[in-house]
Amino acid sequence: MRLGYSMSYWGGAGLGPADHLALVREAEALGYSSVWAAETYGTDPASLLAWIAGQTERIALGTGVLQMSGRKPVVAAMTAATIDQLSGGRARLGVGVSGPQVVEGWHGERFDRPLARARDYLQVVRKALQGEPVRHDGATMTLPLPGSEGKELTLAVSPVQERLPVYLAAMGPKTVALAGELADGWLAIHFPPDHLAKMATHLNRGDLDIAPMVLTLVEEDQELAYDMMRPMLALYLGGMGSRRTNFYNRLATTLGFEQEAARMQEAFLDGRQGEAMAMLPDALLDAMTMCGPAGKVRERMAAYQEAGATTLIVGLVTPTRRLRSRQLRLIAGLAPASP
Repeated sequence: MRLGYSMSYWGGAGLGPADHLALVREAEALGYSSVWAAETYGTDPASLLAWIAGQTERIALGTGVLQMSGRKPVVAAMTAATIDQLSGGRARLGVGVSGPQVVEGWHGERFDRPLARARDYLQVVRKALQGEPVRHDGATMTLPLPGSEGKELTLAVSPVQERLPVYLAAMGPKTVALAGELADGWLAIHFPPDHLAKMATHLNRGDLDIAPMVLTLVEEDQELAYDMMRPMLALYLGGMGSRRTNFYNRLATTLGFEQEAARMQEAFLDGRQGEAMAMLPDALLDAMTMCGPAGKVRERMAAYQEAGATTLIVGLVTPTRRLRSRQLRLIAGLAPASP
């Protein structure tokens, strides 16, 4: 099982570009196989990865994830191929449908037929990256535009990699199945090992990179570890979505925490964030994150490997460069050996 490092969302904790670059370089030196840059409504992950490409040597560079609503699939293919050229063949294109809060509020598009849109998106991306003339007639997208002066075009820059890996972020069984059908990797965020193993049965293939993204903290004081996890997990379960649609909150419900997830989301959206964080039970933190003493984290990492994870992407919650550097070293030292 390989290790990946998620830079998460830039702008918080007082970390600047130089700090993030130093952490990526350290991850590379420690043997992490990949680094991932996220997208919400802040920094552009593609720009960050292009910048990092020229200042690293081996580590793979993944978007984790680009929002499909924010980039046409041919633009995503152009972006990935360019980063692949700049990095000498290290690009990983992670994409996802996001949710109505961002799609409708930030990009001004309707969040409808997400599964059909993801299918069309992946098919067009793959055609473009493989150097095929882009012609597509799908449920949500037709290229070239019918009745127009448009013509079939071919991507004018080729990736270095013969098959640039495309990852789909997926949480539900139908989307996971789509990842197994059309993608090279599956990004699963906040999944505990047993749920990862259960959902992996929908992939229907064994050669996919199964890459859970997990908030991680090695800390001998278990109560402190829980408390450091609370702000970020509360943000996901309470603030990353509307009252009606929050996929992370829905995952907590699936994992057996329906009442707890509903109460804390209500508190968070009412502006009572501190109360929402305090409402998170230890059992929910244990289910959706990986935190605590070294022995506990080591066992959890082994459980992810046993569940089928081939890349484990860790996200850090410590606030400073020094503390994040320490976490990178500690986590690398706990990673199980490949079977």
